[in-house]
Amino acid sequence: MLKIKNQRDIIDRRSVYTKLGDIGRDSDLKPLKQRAAILVCLKETLQHGRDEIRSRFEESNSGHNAVFSYSFLIDQIVRLIHDYAIEFAYPLHNPTKEQRMSVVAVGGYGRGDMAPHSDVDILFLFPYKQTAHGEQVVEYILYMLWDLGLKVGHATRSVDDCLRMAKQDITIRTNLLESRYVWGDEAIYDQFRTRFMEELVKGSGLEFIEAKLNERDDRHIRMGDLALCG
Repeated sequence: MLKIKNQRDIIDRRSVYTKLGDIGRDSDLKPLKQRAAILVCLKETLQHGRDEIRSRFEESNSGHNAVFSYSFLIDQIVRLIHDYAIEFAYPLHNPTKEQRMSVVAVGGYGRGDMAPHSDVDILFLFPYKQTAHGEQVVEYILYMLWDLGLKVGHATRSVDDCLRMAKQDITIRTNLLESRYVWGDEAIYDQFRTRFMEELVKGSGLEFIEAKLNERDDRHIRMGDLALCG
């Protein structure tokens, strides 16, 4: 991703998380009011970031900087929600290996270039099958993102699931090829990425190109000339 100047002018994650922590530790707030206060804080943070990115765009006329800055902003929002979920909403002080999770950006979000209002495509990656605690954390993150008004595409899979499905579906393989670690347990993502490159990418360049061309041709048959506009 592009190095973004003065990142904290867009979003100061540490400062925002201090505010979220104060809300999470306020024992006088009932759960619903606590959640509402968290949402207000995140909405204000997201809007501030958007305003700053828009101001920079109007000054520089650089769409390149804008799309990378917006991806950076969404990264920080996702990290804030994730950290709040595991520290306050569903704390787990000594997670087992099975309970750890990596949050991964895929597709356009994975490339790090997002236009405002683009879909936020997220993969919740587990070392094995999803756990009950993992399900709670995933749901918390998703509902917060939805309540912020973001359009979210999401999948919850194990490393083995990702590799198996990528072998069967060229679209899934393409999305995973463009994957990028966002937050959580980085070792899980590193394990996935290593296996993905070794088992699916290495030595398969021509096969991949042919499959993508076939995918394009199939899309043209289904959609006619409309596909040429995509």
